Amino acid sequence: MDENGDPEADQPPPGDDHAFLGHPRGLATLSGLEVWERFSFLGMQAILVLYFADTVAHGGMGMAPGTAASVAAAYGTMVYLVSVAGGWLADRILGSYRAVLYGGVLIACGHYAMAVPTDAMTWAGLGLISAGTGLLKPNVASMVGKLYRTADERRDAGFALYYMAINIGAFAGPLITGWLGEHQGWHWGFSAAAIGMTAGLVQYVLGRRHLAGRKHSAEYALAPDAMRRAVLLIVAGCVVAAALATLLAGVGWLTMARFVDLLTLVSVIAPVVYFWLMFRSPRVTDAERGRLRPYVVLFLASVAFNFILFQAYSTMMLLASTNARTEILGFTFPSSWYASALGAFEVLLAPVVAALWVRMGPRQPHASNKIAIGVILGGLSFLLMVLPTSGHAGDDYRMAAWWIVGSYLLLGLGDVLLETSGMSATTKLAPKAYASQTMALWFLSLALANGIQAQVVKVYGQVSNPVYFGVNGAVAVAVGLAVIALAPWLRRTMHPVH
Repeated sequence: MDENGDPEADQPPPGDDHAFLGHPRGLATLSGLEVWERFSFLGMQAILVLYFADTVAHGGMGMAPGTAASVAAAYGTMVYLVSVAGGWLADRILGSYRAVLYGGVLIACGHYAMAVPTDAMTWAGLGLISAGTGLLKPNVASMVGKLYRTADERRDAGFALYYMAINIGAFAGPLITGWLGEHQGWHWGFSAAAIGMTAGLVQYVLGRRHLAGRKHSAEYALAPDAMRRAVLLIVAGCVVAAALATLLAGVGWLTMARFVDLLTLVSVIAPVVYFWLMFRSPRVTDAERGRLRPYVVLFLASVAFNFILFQAYSTMMLLASTNARTEILGFTFPSSWYASALGAFEVLLAPVVAALWVRMGPRQPHASNKIAIGVILGGLSFLLMVLPTSGHAGDDYRMAAWWIVGSYLLLGLGDVLLETSGMSATTKLAPKAYASQTMALWFLSLALANGIQAQVVKVYGQVSNPVYFGVNGAVAVAVGLAVIALAPWLRRTMHPVH
């Protein structure tokens, strides 16, 4: 049947649909897609910085450690900047179903490209994955929301299952790609990520009849003439940008270092412009403008935490590969497996934290304090690394595996606290005129965190490890304490967030 002619194509399934653990069966389709998308994305990311830093003779790209971490962070910056546009494209042109489908296809093609052992295919693959993730990531969550009617009490539990799926993929991905990458070759690891994304796409297409929002037209589609103009402008803009980049690279001006700097600059300018537009917009009321001020504080707290979190896949991977033991109870494992610990802790801790908040009821901390505690835990995860990296005469020492595992435990708990409270606060504090763009706000904080990281990690390997982890950890802790100090003002101004 043509989905555009199906009156149920954009409606939630019947309230008696309890086919998947008491939830609509469409949740199984979307959760399955997210498992495989995170499997491929984080599985690849766990070995990407190691591939960049490995010697050319061993199949790597021969970058210095700081450069490798900087380029990996720039890739993350590009992913989240493109995600801002991904939501708009789904709303206005593609529709949610097609945006996610096309995004998944681009991601799979990108991973297959990276499976080819040439530098050119690596860069082409990263570009495809960035574009694809930008289309897929902001729209899957919105499709989960469409599975439930507004008054459906299963909604929060459904999102909890969905985020559990995300972390299952985050746990499993590095186990497979890491083993293949370090034992068979990096491009074998990228191949596993490609197969994972393909599996996710197949089950997404097969399960599409159970999805709300599956019609092919956009929910807030542009008028036909406006849509044609928008598509032409987008295509022309991409062609011009690609031609200009090729020309500048050909004459030697657009180097990798300058490209990284350019992405950082865009990641700084974009949220400044976004907030300026919201503060100055006549469609934003005085009351909404008052709630935007505390949100700026929470936005910066998110940046501080995610600056630490994203290094779980960059500097922490580099540290694990050079200075951590890869043996527990006689079992030897690839250093990239440490990344799986983060996903495992989040799978285990998320239901515990959720149950704790339910038990505490109205006595639970204010949302701003949950976010502050999350930032502090992120900072402590780095400060912990000062201990095992200090007091060594050279750089040939090996710390016990439990140090990095302990660091990821703190980081995972901080992520559970901050991400859930931060997204909830974003949806409640954003002005109504910008309600459909709340995900864009959140993604801009992630883009800025990666943009800052792309600059800071350049000094990794040039300063001592205790100084690097100590300073960065102390800054994050200071930001968290500052948010706690602002708690009385935040509680007054963040209504209706509690």
